[in-house]
Amino acid sequence: MTEMPSPVRARFCPSPTGTPHVGLIRTALFNWAFARHHGGSLVFRIEDTDAARDSEESYEALLDALRWLGLDWDEGPEIGGDFGPYRQSLRGDIYADVARRLLEAGELYEAFSTNDEVEARRKAAGQDPKLGYDNFDRELTEQQREEFRAQGRSPVLRLRMPGEDLAWTDLVRGEISFPAGTIPDPVLVRGNGDPLYTLTNPVDDAMMRITHVLRGEDLLPSTPRQIALYQALRRIGVAEFVPEFGHLPYVMGEGNKKLSKRDPSSNLFNYRDRGFIPEGLLNYLALLGWSIADDRDVFGVDELVAAFEITKVSANPARFDVKKAEAINGTHVRALDNADFASRVVPYLTAAGVLPETPGEEQLAALREIAPLVQERVTVLSDATDMLRFLFIDEESFAPEEASATKALGPDSEPVLRSALESLEALDSWETGAIEQALKDALVEGLGLKPRKAFAPVRVAVTGRTVSPPLYESMELLGRDKSLGRLRRALPSNAG
Repeated sequence: MTEMPSPVRARFCPSPTGTPHVGLIRTALFNWAFARHHGGSLVFRIEDTDAARDSEESYEALLDALRWLGLDWDEGPEIGGDFGPYRQSLRGDIYADVARRLLEAGELYEAFSTNDEVEARRKAAGQDPKLGYDNFDRELTEQQREEFRAQGRSPVLRLRMPGEDLAWTDLVRGEISFPAGTIPDPVLVRGNGDPLYTLTNPVDDAMMRITHVLRGEDLLPSTPRQIALYQALRRIGVAEFVPEFGHLPYVMGEGNKKLSKRDPSSNLFNYRDRGFIPEGLLNYLALLGWSIADDRDVFGVDELVAAFEITKVSANPARFDVKKAEAINGTHVRALDNADFASRVVPYLTAAGVLPETPGEEQLAALREIAPLVQERVTVLSDATDMLRFLFIDEESFAPEEASATKALGPDSEPVLRSALESLEALDSWETGAIEQALKDALVEGLGLKPRKAFAPVRVAVTGRTVSPPLYESMELLGRDKSLGRLRRALPSNAG
């Protein structure tokens, strides 16, 4: 057997249908990490031969997703390489030539049987029609083929499966074997000449010299057919070797069901829109079938690459847990440099209307100052929008959110707010320490209130929410005039 070339050549070859989903990106991540770990190459190929389902919009979304996450590729769209083109829709002549050579070599044969005829033969033989194609057309004579053509039939091209067991050592699942005779001869080319995935995928892998095929568990049943085709491709000089296979575990959603690409929780861009950062999401996706250590869930991308071994991936299904994903993302958010956090938050603040499309330098300076106070309190970047709205909103538009006001600004809050106002109005210095001391003296010592009850009305009056950045620092940043004005407007006697 011809030895595989070194170094590793892995590939990621999605179909551009719909929006990228987390299961697909997990596959991309594992291929990327595997290639990077071994100092090899990642080939990015677009399998876009289904004109009815493929779209340019989905193609662009795939590029956008990989770029956002930092999953770069060594060969493929927009980069090129020695084995292009890297979109199957541009490789039709290649598939036609390979199919012709396989047919001439006797590896493929013309099959004219209809589904109804196959089913009728199975039933006549007392067999289950669900067994599928019965290899009937393998030994048709040229005269029989001509008779079918005369009837107007167009043959499909089927691969002649070998008469022995097909086995391989799966990099994730170990030894796997399919007994001889259990897999019908598969169709590789339709009657109209269009090649099917069963042909195009292995041909591309062979011609692009892919050494390792890491893909979803759902594709495992097709692997024996692919191995048989690789063997045929080697016999006609198209392939030099059969790649190694590793079948990645399912990603499960709620209720022990495979996470559907139509499930909103599988949509990758929903996580970006909510404010997941690439570091956090990649960390969590890596945990869907793999771990860096039994007692460790949080790690960086460089650590993932250094530690990743495909043989350490579990064969058991992995469950996508949004709460755990958020927790891990929050850890990565808190680890960001303060200035980096502030800059990453800006797009979410502008999208929510908290900041204008082009923030001014004064607004950005205020954001940089308050960012560390918010950073400790968010799990996704969009959490910051409601927390920071109070600082940037114009006073005419400011109003405490209804739920928080109902909770903290009822009739009982008037003594608290009046006492807070009196103590703050007397301050010579509007600084965090002075604000804190004045409020504690007035509300905790003066009114005898517990801190939670004392400061909740002040917090909601000033920031508009029961959950906010630290109160005293927030008031210093907001400034004396705005803080006192909001406290006055919040007095129940001023309501309405």
